[in-house]
Amino acid sequence: MKETVKSLLLTFLVVCSLVQSYFLIYRLPGSNPVVKTENDYIKTENMGSEMRAEELIFPAQVSIHMGDNRHTVFYPDSMFYDLIYSRLKGRMFEGFQRYAVDNMNWSEIRSRYAGLELQFDRGVPVSLLQKVMQISADPLFEEESINRVFIYNGEDEERARVFFFSSQGDVVYEATKADLTVQDVRQQVDFGKDWIPYTLKDGYYIPEKPIDMVQTVLKVGTFSTEQIQGSLFFDPSITRTIREKDGSEIYTDSRRSLQVKQDGNWINYTDPAAPSAGENSPASNALSSIDFVNQHGGWNGSYRLEQVDGLDEMNTVVFRQYFGNGQFGAFPIMDFSSFRYGTISLAMRQGTITGYERSLLYVKTGDWEKQVVQLSGGKELRDKIEQLSGVVNLYPAYLPSLSQEGLLLKPTWIVELSSGAVHELK
Repeated sequence: MKETVKSLLLTFLVVCSLVQSYFLIYRLPGSNPVVKTENDYIKTENMGSEMRAEELIFPAQVSIHMGDNRHTVFYPDSMFYDLIYSRLKGRMFEGFQRYAVDNMNWSEIRSRYAGLELQFDRGVPVSLLQKVMQISADPLFEEESINRVFIYNGEDEERARVFFFSSQGDVVYEATKADLTVQDVRQQVDFGKDWIPYTLKDGYYIPEKPIDMVQTVLKVGTFSTEQIQGSLFFDPSITRTIREKDGSEIYTDSRRSLQVKQDGNWINYTDPAAPSAGENSPASNALSSIDFVNQHGGWNGSYRLEQVDGLDEMNTVVFRQYFGNGQFGAFPIMDFSSFRYGTISLAMRQGTITGYERSLLYVKTGDWEKQVVQLSGGKELRDKIEQLSGVVNLYPAYLPSLSQEGLLLKPTWIVELSSGAVHELK
């Protein structure tokens, strides 16, 4: 009998030892295993910080309508923008009804009634917007992407009306149960009474006075090629280097490739053979992209989700960097072919990252050279715009350039044309 008990006890101890060994090797379910495969990457330390989706989703601007065709605009990180956005994030929106977008005269409503708009440019999937706003689950529009939220006080109504515009441009959803009173909207609209007046023209806003921005020269450093290689290749020691005629270098392990351009401060990484993750939706693509950046380089500053494509086999996710300094707010940094900076772009295939482009520059801490400059407004600005045809958007931004002194961020007006082209307004 004793021998039988001893044998059972020994068997139990052996089983426990095997189970413990399994968890030591593979950790707990749902976490990363210690044993790596060729499809895994090594997380690089001491580069950018990690960010959550909630930190990357915010409106490009908040437009205020004060009635009698009076408007103004607040930009990210400015005092009134933050006040309005923080209040709206705490309100509940539910009871959605769908209408054709041309059922109402939106231009007349913007000009006539007091209200405000959160503008998300190319659109944010509803499931991501729910991470920053209290939007109830509703099958009617949960698969939609929203490019603006419009709130206004109608005539003789006790509660404000709230509309979510589809980025497809054909439908709009009204939240018939929103805990926003007419007084709530009036209080937020009052923030704009003493601000710079803007004129609404063809869907975009023109300031009637010059606006102030900060021009600055930032001290920057560059992450090394070895750092990003260690993040993107399973075994960097087996990569080989190819030098191109234009001076760029390509590192490859015969499956992945990493092209280093622009004197070592811009990378273009491709992994065309990456296995498909299976799930393919705008929201999941955006979340996968955020996770990928967190693990492979991180975020160097403030970024906003600017673009997330639909359900095609090949999609793109783009994050735009913002820079702010002082009371004037934060503004997007443009990324033009003359100097690549300001965006992190990821290519997706069936939910899997197959391409990754970004700058390796990072901003050093310390004092920066800066000065307040004015961008033109009123007639001077309108005269410049009228020299172009097909303008659909206008906004202030930073134009970056690199010199021995550092990274110059020059304030400028940016115009978007109906053709899709984006230009500095000179």
